[in-house]
Parts: sequence; C-alpha cells; structure tokens
Amino acid sequence: MAVVIADPIEYRSYCLQYKEKGFSIGFVPTMGALHKGHLELVKRARRENDLCAVSIFVNPTQFDDQKDLNEYPDHFDDDLKKLESFDIDCVFAPYPSAMYPRDYNFRVTESQLSKKLCGQYRIGHFDGVLSVVLKLLNLSQADRAYFGEKDYQQYLLIKDMVEAFFLNTEIVPVGIIREESGLAMSSRNQRLSTNGLTKAARLYFHLNESVRNNSSAKEVIQNLLGEGFEVQYVEDFENRRFAAVFLEGVRLIDNVSL
Repeated sequence: MAVVIADPIEYRSYCLQYKEKGFSIGFVPTMGALHKGHLELVKRARRENDLCAVSIFVNPTQFDDQKDLNEYPDHFDDDLKKLESFDIDCVFAPYPSAMYPRDYNFRVTESQLSKKLCGQYRIGHFDGVLSVVLKLLNLSQADRAYFGEKDYQQYLLIKDMVEAFFLNTEIVPVGIIREESGLAMSSRNQRLSTNGLTKAARLYFHLNESVRNNSSAKEVIQNLLGEGFEVQYVEDFENRRFAAVFLEGVRLIDNVSL
C-alpha cells in the first residue's frame, strides 16, 4: 500500500533517499478525481521506473474562475482505492498553504505560447500550472513525469519549461484516452448530465471529421454552434486542431492531429 505524505519537505526527503540509492523515479501529477486517462499515466510510470509517485493536489492558482475551483470534484478516498491496484509507492497530497508558504508571490510566467489558445481566455492559468509543476518536479526529483495529450498546450509548455530551466526530468506525453463515444476523458465530465455526456462526444466527432474531410476550423465552429455548444475557440496550431467549448456550463477541451 502506498505511503501518503502531505508535507512537502517530508515528500522531498522520501524521494531523495531513493535517488541516492540509484532508483529511477516516475511521477504523475494530478488534481484527483481520477479516471482511466490518469490511470494510464500511472500505468506507464509504474512500468518504466523503479519508484512511482502520484500527487493529488487541486492547485488553486491555475483556476481563473473561483466557481470552477469550488465545483472541482473531490474524491480523495476513491482515488486512493483506484491507485491501490497499480502498486504505486507514494501519494503526495499537500495542502495549499504548504505548497504556497509565501502565498503566490513567486511564480513562473511564459510569454508566448501561454498567451495562445486556452491562455488567451484563461488569464493567469498557465502561470499557476507552470509554477506548481516546477515545485512538484523539484520536490519529486523525478527522472520522468507523465502528462496526457488532452492538455496538449500544457504538455508543450511544461516540456519547454523543463528545457529552459535545465531540469533533469524527461516529460513523457501519453495519448488521449477516450470513452467509447470518442469523448476525451476528463474529471470535468463528471459534472455533465447523461444527455450532456452523449452530446459532448460530438466535439471529437466534428474535429475528427474535419481532418478526414480536409475542412476548415470555421466549419467545425458552425457545426458546433448548430448543435448548441458555446464555442470558445477552434484553432490550428503545431499541426494539431484545438478546441474549447462550453456545454451545460462545463468547459471541455480536445485536440486532434492534422
């Protein structure tokens, strides 16, 4: 059974004792409410490293909407049960005050990619993401850290940050895990109604069909508007098509390769 640690200093000491013994460390940062997408990251980390650590921390600094933070699902006990079958070594579950002992006076800011796509609409979001990930990687001393490609912009930013600050962690991307309907798995999906879950799968359908038919992002938007989605953006970047929409007040994102 995994050891659960809340104190950052204790967690760092735990990881360092294994690093000093020559163990490789795989790390999976999460905000909890775990689903099969998260567990695929855990499976990879467990398979590819001597030590496997998972963090469960709902990071307040990456929420641009306090209501969204308040409504984020909290299933900590269920999350621990899901992790049991993967034989992980450690769960790091800190309190916000422990991760931000000086409030939010120090932060990581990226000046280009973080202003595009999601960053254009979620002001300060990626500052919060990059700041907490830098802290988590420093504490974990991980050889590899695993991130899902559903949040592809986040993956690119974290990869670039690691290179910019010369961190000794390989950032490993893991493909999007989808429901049978095609809907990208997300903790936010839990807030959708049964009808909403069915409807949400249309986002992937239209993105995928647009690539197959070589149609434009504009056509994707028109289709989604016709089906009742509130479209924030559909844009092409880095040979991928990205989208963010609202459905039943829940923000959904997805992307497909071009």
